[in-house]
Amino acid sequence: MSRRVALVTDSTAMLPPDVVAARDIIVVPLQVVIGATSYDEGVDPEATPETIAAALREWTPVSTSRPAPSVFLDAYRRAHDAGAEAVLSVHLSSQVSGTYESAQLAAREAPLPVLTVDTLQLGVATGFAVLTAADLLDAGKPVEEAKGAALARAGATTSLFYVDTLEYLRRGGRIGAAAAVLGSALAVKPLLTLREGRIAPLEKVRTTARALSRLEELAVTAAEDRQVDVGVAHLAGADRAQALAERLGTRLEANLDGRDVIVGEVGAVIGAHVGPGMVAVVVSPR
Repeated sequence: MSRRVALVTDSTAMLPPDVVAARDIIVVPLQVVIGATSYDEGVDPEATPETIAAALREWTPVSTSRPAPSVFLDAYRRAHDAGAEAVLSVHLSSQVSGTYESAQLAAREAPLPVLTVDTLQLGVATGFAVLTAADLLDAGKPVEEAKGAALARAGATTSLFYVDTLEYLRRGGRIGAAAAVLGSALAVKPLLTLREGRIAPLEKVRTTARALSRLEELAVTAAEDRQVDVGVAHLAGADRAQALAERLGTRLEANLDGRDVIVGEVGAVIGAHVGPGMVAVVVSPR
């Protein structure tokens, strides 16, 4: 343990293994169940985005589950044993997963103080909040300040995404208000966002091309004249995501100040709920 405060997150934050290692971050895996077999995301080689996309297309039953509190408690104990004096545990939205609740339950039994953060975000957006916390902790700032910075970063972040169909979100019970607004209008291409941690409808468009164009425009609008980090995520949509990232990199060149637009494929857990073809854009003010 290179710092006095251990930093914990979950596998949905889309942090690459090299970043996790370099920033001394502990990642607790969520589980994805394909058919009758459960896998740890980011740990078991079978739980890949490609496997999930194929299973969904073949109508193989796919579900996800949060880590048990005991898994978090084990992570907190290991941090304590490695010399940490406190833990900051930063996670995906409590409105779409019980992961944050598991972290809270484990914190009550931990052998050291644990501060938990509900980012009310998903994927890359949670990852940006984690990295902001890492920056402050590495600079020797108090854990309370790092928690506040992570919450502020997540709260200022705009998350937008397109799905080919609402069917996968409907199956997983994750569309909330989107179900009421869009109903059975599955012929349209829905654009969605996160509001107060819940997936909510944003716009309805008629074609995929128009949807991706709108994602681009909305992302540029969200950036305003601020310095931002931008991430583009996808499931089985690498070409779409890369093309969108290149356009955003050009249009937001001044906002990025030399930083790249991050492009990555979502993990198995988020992928199980959004389905193949999903493309998301995250705009996060620095």
